[in-house]
Amino acid sequence: MANSHATDPGNISPLEAVEGLKALAHPARLQIMDWLRDPHGEFSQWEPIADRDEVGVCVSHLQAKSGLAQSTVSSYMATLERAGLVRSTRIGKWIHYRRDEDVMSQLAEVLRGTQRP
Repeated sequence: MANSHATDPGNISPLEAVEGLKALAHPARLQIMDWLRDPHGEFSQWEPIADRDEVGVCVSHLQAKSGLAQSTVSSYMATLERAGLVRSTRIGKWIHYRRDEDVMSQLAEVLRGTQRP
């Protein structure tokens, strides 16, 4: 999704919709996406390294909350990023992730049937 939505922000292709849905088909990835919907509420017990609204949540906080191995969380986040569902920002040695709400909205529109992929 990341490639074409940058050039055509109003539509996602059928392949992009399928890739997004495949990325969300794993329970842990779906849970992470739900947590990223409300980063301030879901990650309030951890001091943010950077502005959560601007750059998202540090991968170390995702790992701590999920209880999964760092390599597993990194793999899940890479899958979500390849599907265009999250954006990443490196700050020092840490990578932060935030949902791409435009892409999530487009995917929801496809599911509602209001946008044809």
